[in-house]
Amino acid sequence: MIDKIAWLKVQDGRILSTRSQGKDTYYLPGGKREPGESDVQTLVREIAEELAVDIAAGTAVHAGTYEAQAHGHDEGVLVRMTCYTADHVGTPTASSEIEEVRWLGYADRDRVSPVDRIIFADLHASGQLH
Repeated sequence: MIDKIAWLKVQDGRILSTRSQGKDTYYLPGGKREPGESDVQTLVREIAEELAVDIAAGTAVHAGTYEAQAHGHDEGVLVRMTCYTADHVGTPTASSEIEEVRWLGYADRDRVSPVDRIIFADLHASGQLH
């Protein structure tokens, strides 16, 4: 099981997504926990590294946990994506291994990883993602 933390930033019916250098699939921003980190500590660190913005840790709210086949891994390797909403300071900008930042809609779900597709469907069903 791959344990990941993700930031759900939905605005105007679209969700903030990222694409790493050399990849063609988009992922929700976030990443893997380092030893001893809490979910929120991971969220703050990963978003600062990937998007050069500061997450306001005190505003982080758990928005759901999702599991699916891990993209690019052997069959049977699962990813657990624990998602949070949170306020931030700064403008999301591609940083570190991130090559592109893009706002995606529900119609873009074929461009994201399997676990992100589940999240897209959930956000679409709740009327947040258009």
